[in-house]
Amino acid sequence: MSASNIRRAVQLLPTCATTGIGSLPHTQLEMGLQAALALDIPFLPQLPVGRPSEFMIPQALDGLPGLRFDEEGMCTVDMEAWEAGRADFQARLEKALSSGALEAFEPSLEGCRAWRPFLWEVENRKLAFAKAQLAGPFTVRSVARTTDGRATLDVPGLDESIFRLVLARTLAMVKALRRAGTTPLFFLDEPGLFAFERANPRHLLAMQELRLLVVALQREGALVGVHCCGNTNWTSLLDAGLDVLSLDVRLSLDAVLEESGAFARFLDSGATLSLGIIPTDLASSYDVGELVDAVEVSLKAALPPGHSFPRVGSQVLLTPACGLAMRSVVDAERVLEQLKVAQRGLRTALVAELPTLRPPYAS
Repeated sequence: MSASNIRRAVQLLPTCATTGIGSLPHTQLEMGLQAALALDIPFLPQLPVGRPSEFMIPQALDGLPGLRFDEEGMCTVDMEAWEAGRADFQARLEKALSSGALEAFEPSLEGCRAWRPFLWEVENRKLAFAKAQLAGPFTVRSVARTTDGRATLDVPGLDESIFRLVLARTLAMVKALRRAGTTPLFFLDEPGLFAFERANPRHLLAMQELRLLVVALQREGALVGVHCCGNTNWTSLLDAGLDVLSLDVRLSLDAVLEESGAFARFLDSGATLSLGIIPTDLASSYDVGELVDAVEVSLKAALPPGHSFPRVGSQVLLTPACGLAMRSVVDAERVLEQLKVAQRGLRTALVAELPTLRPPYAS
């Protein structure tokens, strides 16, 4: 999308709209869908409890020859099996990408059992926006290893094929959501970017590939975000052409705002932040009101000229800090309820400064 189209699309979102990062702890599909559909921007729930194929890396790599994964979702690629299946796999992948007929690369029942039911709900509820996500190419190739211990990012041929598999799967998902009649909000889940090093030529190339993926998804009509729940080189991400940058507020908001030049360019493009405002580390103590106050103070102190707190704040998205699959269902429900509390608090702070916020969401 162009900057003007991005801005118009973001302005259609509810003020401080809530959504999820992706994973939930539910073992029953219907309950997971119900929780995901209850937020302002319903999201595709990943349900890996008891189904390791739904962890983020196996889900992204589903269908790759030689793929193996354990009960915790840790992936390896058997190089002998990869080489045996490589030619056929690459031929199918290239044919799909060149023709645009990508349905075969949509998530499988094994990789995401909620995918088809979610599409049905999106279409029948006539949702204006729907969020989906997939592990991003930097994280997938940094975390997945070969059987001899190498990161797949460092294996020529395999690294390119994995990137193109992620490209095909994300494009297939965006196309399917568009067919269901919604505007996709698509997040690339990139926690592995905490290890990004600008001095590493392979990392720089991977960042460029990430930018190309963002553009490809935008051309299919998606608003595209990257979620990174660790600190990274924020300037590189702020300048990556994103529509949304998703982060853990307590860990990273101030670090992002310190990149003043890049952050100003990010806002000038019409992009917005997705604030992981509710901690998912349940061992930590916090007060939701204090978290909201801290966001307000940080934004007011760091916004560049021409960007007011009411306008920028009204367009942010609100999420938990990270996925919730490793929490109990009760804990996940509490986090999502606290998310609504944070939303009310931030809306109240915005209305106090700008009573004409977009109705009816400002109340």
